[in-house]
Amino acid sequence: MSANSSDDGVPETFRNGRYVVTGVLGEGSQGETLEAVDKLRGCPVALKRFRIKGARSWKDVELAEREARVLSTLDHPNLPRYVDHFEQSGCLFLVTELISGTTLSAWRSSHASLDESDVFRLLDDARSALGYLHHRVPPVIHRDIKPANVIRRADGSFAFVDFGAVRDSLKPEGGSTVVGTFGFMAPEQFQGRALPASDVYSVGATALCLLTGRDPEDLPHVGLGIDVRQALGPSANPSLVSALSAMLEPDPDRRASEVPSVYPTRGVPTPATQAPGVRPAGPHVAWPWHGANWDAGHAPWRGAGRAWPHGYRRPPWARGLRARGPTSLVPFLVAAVVVLLLLGARMAAFATLRMVLPVVLMMLGLRRAASAVIRAGTEAEGALRNASRRLRGVSDWSAPAGGDTSGRTGAAAGQVRVSVPDSSQPRPRTQVDEAGPDQADTSGSEASRRVH
Repeated sequence: MSANSSDDGVPETFRNGRYVVTGVLGEGSQGETLEAVDKLRGCPVALKRFRIKGARSWKDVELAEREARVLSTLDHPNLPRYVDHFEQSGCLFLVTELISGTTLSAWRSSHASLDESDVFRLLDDARSALGYLHHRVPPVIHRDIKPANVIRRADGSFAFVDFGAVRDSLKPEGGSTVVGTFGFMAPEQFQGRALPASDVYSVGATALCLLTGRDPEDLPHVGLGIDVRQALGPSANPSLVSALSAMLEPDPDRRASEVPSVYPTRGVPTPATQAPGVRPAGPHVAWPWHGANWDAGHAPWRGAGRAWPHGYRRPPWARGLRARGPTSLVPFLVAAVVVLLLLGARMAAFATLRMVLPVVLMMLGLRRAASAVIRAGTEAEGALRNASRRLRGVSDWSAPAGGDTSGRTGAAAGQVRVSVPDSSQPRPRTQVDEAGPDQADTSGSEASRRVH
């Protein structure tokens, strides 16, 4: 299997002609990312080529293999979708579906800054994608989120690409190497200990860079931290200032552990003044009920491929609301009230038929009557318990609905189980296996400023 290329215009092909190269998306010192067509599936793909002979160390090869292994297990609308990986002609190849759009570094070149509404959407998409990655076991950490590695699609959504520096395992023996990009890299990454909160910092630095049009290291600082309020100016959105300040806290123990959920607070009409049939302004306004007027941009559980935040399944009441509006809550509320009434009846039956009456009858010497009352109380309590269990199936938000796969994400089996760590426990401060020096920057023409 050799790549075919010639000077007479014959396109380069790989994998026995399955992938036909149509252009170059980005180049680096150890490889490049090519635009190609998958003739088997009939769709455009991104083909990342890593030259093994050009690797400075075996660590670089390990990272290229790790990127393919990690992406093959991921399935999220804001992440690259894995297609294939293989070795050919002394090179490692990783194939993903092509994400059409503009990198935020290219956006910066043609625009002075990003609109505030786009930043709200960026934070919303980052919250969903990072929640999905960080809640896996072990957590998947991107480690190099920056404008060049974020793509803005035509529909206004954002995708996070280039997992060449990804880390997916903890190694307590330490011996790590610093990986990242100046300005967008969290302070703890300079010590070689990237954490899930490090990706949160990088998203905050990226958002602030696009709001101000300036690189993070050129913004005003107070001590080791960026002065977000001064950088955005006195007219900045208060909720945005608060969120970015929490994300850019230099101390990882005090930093926001996930991207905050931020809502526009200015220029948005209240429900009382909203015109009939008009959707609320802004990309992430979630008023209580808008029924059929909601779309994927305003309701997190709506739209193709949009999972419940952080990859959780949507609860049953949300599934009903999707089709019928707020009236679908009525069965849930009725069931909840009945469950409470049944609980009270169980307590009353236990107290009356299994405690008070048997004691009184025993004192009167009526032992058989006392035994009969106890048996009746036990049967009554069992019947009430069974009825309560049936009704809890309606009110249990986490119970899966048979046949509903609209909120699932996953790998080959179509589902990924997300394990949420106990937030009450402190985050581990463990030395980790970090990336090797000088990763190939295949994200575009922007020069990558990495630390080695």
